[in-house]
Amino acid sequence: MSQSTPPAQTEAPNAKSISLTFRALAFLADNPTLILLGVLVVLALMAGSIQPGYLTVAGLRTTLLQAAPLGILAAAQTILMLMGGIDLSVTMIATGAAYVAANQSPNGAAVAILLGIVVGLVAGSVNGVGVTFFRVNPLIMTLAMSGILLGLFTAWTQTILRGSTQVTGIIKTISAGSFWDNRIPYSVMVWAAISLLLIWLLRRTGWGRLIYATGDNEVAVRLAGVQVWQVRLSAYILAGVLGAVAGILLAGRTGAVDLQLASAFLLPSVAAAVIGGTSIFGGVGGYTGTILGALILSVLNSILTFLNVGQALQQVVYGLIVLALAWGYAGLTKRG
Repeated sequence: MSQSTPPAQTEAPNAKSISLTFRALAFLADNPTLILLGVLVVLALMAGSIQPGYLTVAGLRTTLLQAAPLGILAAAQTILMLMGGIDLSVTMIATGAAYVAANQSPNGAAVAILLGIVVGLVAGSVNGVGVTFFRVNPLIMTLAMSGILLGLFTAWTQTILRGSTQVTGIIKTISAGSFWDNRIPYSVMVWAAISLLLIWLLRRTGWGRLIYATGDNEVAVRLAGVQVWQVRLSAYILAGVLGAVAGILLAGRTGAVDLQLASAFLLPSVAAAVIGGTSIFGGVGGYTGTILGALILSVLNSILTFLNVGQALQQVVYGLIVLALAWGYAGLTKRG
């Protein structure tokens, strides 16, 4: 009479494989950066298969030139999203800063860059005051700021800024030039410096911890005696300055400025932060993931360009990415 194999012996291998699967999933959940790196590599290989010359120094340099201003704009969104906010005016701030830099270029690159950054400083301050002291919803406040800036600069391009469409050569070199045998763009070094500073601020300083705490539970932060208005105001000011820097880089890369200079970067700047793991509800995320998100979107942009996909459809893709990930975060929040 034959004896059947005990269930424990047949089920043990299955239980072991399930355990390994759960461990692998848990490891990836604890290290989302690895997932983003994997996505980036896959997209880069796809781009290389579509356009054979893409995986060369010249091809990768072009992608980095695209990623630098996007990454800086996404840095502004990351800071504000960590507090549960957002900045819909950041691309218009970038455009305004570019116009002022072009207008002041005859006075020297230092003056042009400084006054361009002042645009971001002023606009960011106004956004911060509106959101912090007048309790205007960030979406409404920054959308209104975008409209105000568009109206002002539309009028000024016909008057005080008339003819200001070219930035100085030094700004062009910083924005579009390269070093080390034309391999590494200067703008990437600017982005790298900003990235290191921002990562340090968010991870190693009290200000960074308060940014996370405010996004996670603002009431608790207030009850702890923290002046939340200072944290929120400083975040909007920093976001405005980052937008201005990105605008100046965009102006130098394209060589000229117009009122649509940075408009196409609004959705990608939000998408890069969301792809990088920054929650739109605040308190979760970081700039390291946003850097990879910006690189992923830049490679994706290259793929769509190689496939002759127009700018309109690219915006649709970015919008779908934001909606899908926002829906995912909302589901995770409900389950939490």
